[in-house]
Amino acid sequence: MNKGELVDAVAAKTNITKKQTDEIISAFLSVVTEAVANGEKVTLIGFGSFERRERSEREGRNPKTQEVMIIPATKVPAFSAGKQFKEKVAP
Repeated sequence: MNKGELVDAVAAKTNITKKQTDEIISAFLSVVTEAVANGEKVTLIGFGSFERRERSEREGRNPKTQEVMIIPATKVPAFSAGKQFKEKVAP
């Protein structure tokens, strides 16, 4: 499902226009993205949590030359599914 299909599905369930639904979904994504980028954890009970995780520096290899290289530390976004979401996906 892409964003357009999500907008259509949410608009059908809520009886609001697709334009309003698109604005709401875009605002939601923006707020979650900004919060996680600022190091905050966003928790939606039953759905899951979005957070920023630290990935430490590690050793890797260039696949072409097999030369050892250092991969620098970085911050990555992460999602952890909530209990109800997990149960719905894998009953």
